[in-house]
Amino acid sequence: MANIIDDATIDYVGILAKLALSDEEKEQAKKDMGRMLDYIDKLGELDTEGVEPMTHLFPVQNVFREDVVTNGDDRDSMLKNAPGEKNGMFVVPKTIG
Repeated sequence: MANIIDDATIDYVGILAKLALSDEEKEQAKKDMGRMLDYIDKLGELDTEGVEPMTHLFPVQNVFREDVVTNGDDRDSMLKNAPGEKNGMFVVPKTIG
């Protein structure tokens, strides 16, 4: 199937891409876009029956680990490092005036 790209389409794509194309460049772009669309049509003719869709070439697995608490609740030893402590919370100097 021959895909024919008209001048209006090339002008519109040029505006979207913010390109100022010369007449020669527009003609070349029309040919290139037509060939791209022909190739896509050709891909549509392939028999993909039984082929599972994929998003990546290689299998992708989640690499996140389980969220496991390893240090526990050691509030007293953490508060020893605080400049000040009140009701089990850090007390620090005011930074906003």
